Amino acid sequence: MKKLYEKSEITFAIAWIVIYTVGMGTLKGNFGFDSLWQMLGLIVISAALFLFVKKNGLTEKYGLAAWAKNNKAMLWFIPLWIISCFNLFGGFSPDYRVPGLIYAAVSMALVGFVEELLFRGFLFKAMLGSGSAKTAIIVSSVTFGLGHIMNLFTGQNLVDTIYQVIFAVVVGFVFTLTYYKGGSLLPCILAHSLIDVFSVFASDEGSQTLNLTVHAVVLVLSAAYCVYLVRRVETPEINRTEG
Repeated sequence: MKKLYEKSEITFAIAWIVIYTVGMGTLKGNFGFDSLWQMLGLIVISAALFLFVKKNGLTEKYGLAAWAKNNKAMLWFIPLWIISCFNLFGGFSPDYRVPGLIYAAVSMALVGFVEELLFRGFLFKAMLGSGSAKTAIIVSSVTFGLGHIMNLFTGQNLVDTIYQVIFAVVVGFVFTLTYYKGGSLLPCILAHSLIDVFSVFASDEGSQTLNLTVHAVVLVLSAAYCVYLVRRVETPEINRTEG
């Protein structure tokens, strides 16, 4: 993998995205997201990615070395924490029983780490280094959203999948711009993991009006935060020098 990385970071990122989506989609389809095998698969992928980054001295490049230094300018990432809690606005009602609940929660936490490193770390930074920041932001965000199409092959219906793809694209822009303007991937990983973990415990029985209201608020907040980041926050040196 190191030779592929040195040859083409974009190809390296795409290869890992394919490995992740196909591998985890297969495990989820065969065993379910509340299975021990799904959790173990994510542990293996997470460990492999982290060790690659750590061994090759890439923690700073991919924003894993420290929290963002411009916290005040980033509004202390408060919009991220609000967005990360939207799944809980309809109440609590876990989807699984123990031990499946534990497996699912751990898996969801790891998904946040893996997907942020793949889409915001590897893919975004590779494109940022070889093209314009605007293109890198769009491709990273849209690709992240389209990746959720794989849920069709694990039993999810078409309407829910389309909705999830659209919502993931929107949130993808928030995460990508947060990483681009903050220089640290850690807030994105934490927020992403919280969104996914809370989905395991969230109730699906909320009224349609409540659901529409919550998602409308999240979409408006996401758009407003993206505009704020673009117009008001200076890009840190580690990202500015590569675009």
